Amino acid sequence: MKKTNIGGQAVIEGVMMRGKKIYAMAVRNPEGEIVLETKEVGVLQHKKLFRLPIFRGMAAFVDSLITGTKIMMRSAEIAGEDWADEELSKTEQWIVDKLGDKVNDILIYISVALSMVLGVGLFMLLPVWLGSFFKTFIPVWALGVVEGLLRIVIFLVYLFLISRMKDIQRVFQYHGAEHKTISCFESGKELTVENVLPCTRLHKRCGTSFLLFVMVISMIVFFFVQTDSIWMRFASRIVLVPFVAGISYEVIRWAGNSESKIVEWISKPGLCLQKITTAEPDGAQIETAIAAMKGVLAVEPEENESEGIESDETKSEE
Repeated sequence: MKKTNIGGQAVIEGVMMRGKKIYAMAVRNPEGEIVLETKEVGVLQHKKLFRLPIFRGMAAFVDSLITGTKIMMRSAEIAGEDWADEELSKTEQWIVDKLGDKVNDILIYISVALSMVLGVGLFMLLPVWLGSFFKTFIPVWALGVVEGLLRIVIFLVYLFLISRMKDIQRVFQYHGAEHKTISCFESGKELTVENVLPCTRLHKRCGTSFLLFVMVISMIVFFFVQTDSIWMRFASRIVLVPFVAGISYEVIRWAGNSESKIVEWISKPGLCLQKITTAEPDGAQIETAIAAMKGVLAVEPEENESEGIESDETKSEE
């Protein structure tokens, strides 16, 4: 098996592949043509502090939110879902007139902020609130365990609900194409549709697995924050989110590099969840994923033959 540091993300009608220096996004436009765009990765990973264990996971977490939002919006434009052609309300037109070219950047950061608020609220604070109803029946130390189990249930329900959406199902097909293409490359085969098709769409470095690790590791970390004050529990969950993300990053990075029985065992739940978040792609979707992969390999050919594995969608979650 060939080791690679390339990870990826499914986008609107396409796939983004990311190496150490650049990311390449391939998207099909309304005419059926593949549009390939490449850009340098975020600057956080170049800072010395954010190359250290735990901190590099924190940097990847922040960068994945910002970059992920940018490429989603850009892929929607290329795919023909350009909101610029829609008639703006008076308020929207006023904002565009005042902000000019900066409006897109501001919208991205607003989207990232809202995503973080909704994510923390749904997966961190809601389980705390629901778990508080059990504090009269169980000891304080057990609240973290109950809260963690509730968090996993909420996560599973969330995945099931979004998987029923038609547009998301198509994104999941591109997610499958991304995984199959990476698996084909790691097996040492030539990147062709025929070689990629039979490859597995399940991968240990998937962001779905990363999120599941976050759920489990948060249960362990929060077990040591033993207080029956709901406000203290709220505050600790918010403050410790980057720390939990950093630990989860290191765990999935280790899992991606190891073929041990222990890794095989702890990876199984995440692989099972990928049966929901990925779907079998068609040939055209695989062609798009291959184009994105080759876009990265054109710039980083040698590094991806010998370097260790980095996290996959932990760098950019679908």
